[in-house]
Amino acid sequence: MFLDTPLYRCEALEPVLGCTVSIKLETANPIRSFKARGTELVASQLAARGEKAVVCASAGNLGHALAWSGRERGLDVTVVASRHATATKLDRIRALGARLELVDGDHELARERAAAIAEHEGIRLVEDSLDVETCEGAATIGLELVETLPSFDAVLIALGGGALATGVGHVVKSCAPGTEMICVQPQGAPAMTRSWHQRRVVTTGPTDTIADGVAGRHPIPAVLDDLVLVADDAVLVDEASIMTGMRMIFEHAGLVVEPSAALGIAAILEDRDRFAGRHVVTIVCGSNVDTDTYRGWVDAAPM
Repeated sequence: MFLDTPLYRCEALEPVLGCTVSIKLETANPIRSFKARGTELVASQLAARGEKAVVCASAGNLGHALAWSGRERGLDVTVVASRHATATKLDRIRALGARLELVDGDHELARERAAAIAEHEGIRLVEDSLDVETCEGAATIGLELVETLPSFDAVLIALGGGALATGVGHVVKSCAPGTEMICVQPQGAPAMTRSWHQRRVVTTGPTDTIADGVAGRHPIPAVLDDLVLVADDAVLVDEASIMTGMRMIFEHAGLVVEPSAALGIAAILEDRDRFAGRHVVTIVCGSNVDTDTYRGWVDAAPM
């Protein structure tokens, strides 16, 4: 139910954006994001080995996915998240029976706490983007792209910890090496993009973006090494473009998406000449939003 997600040309977006746009829709599943592609692999392996528990840190979607996959296999799942994470995501983690621990800080503090729990309890720590299963799960998106589309010029990928970009990137660069792999991150959470450009880990201060799913401050060195191999570019977009992208996806594609899922459209809006006349694929990676907050973003979006 998490594989072979819809991939289709969204002609309604094309007159506004000036390019051919195909959407890979990763929200039409029980957890409304691509993350279960990886957590299904993790949970099935743990259950096969007879392990009973697992922990992760999450901005919301990974924890939601791990809670779902763990429940299906009888695993005790602990998710550590920031108290400031999207309430809808936290509510769904609780509803799936996972133990949710909230920290008074950002995602980096949640990562530290999850690692401490794993060491103290002797259980598996799932580290998004670092653990190969999370990247392999994302890589299946790349396989579906190259197997379904005869050709495309560029893929726009939301860049956070790096699992989506490196997973998809390795497949696309192997099977369609002429395709441009472009990673997109908010101006208010630029750590991985700055690291890619400088070819070294660059950490930043507190993030300031509505795109909470990609708001990391401390890139993982091994993930950056992978990203350097597969990404052709990494760009930053502003908050107004993200909100406009969300509004355009709603108005022209009929989809409610979270800010991270609109980063690709935001990148086109900010550099129309670069993409003019090209066939661009954007991965709509999640749709877990608080309704009132979403309405506020879309209503405030400049058009």
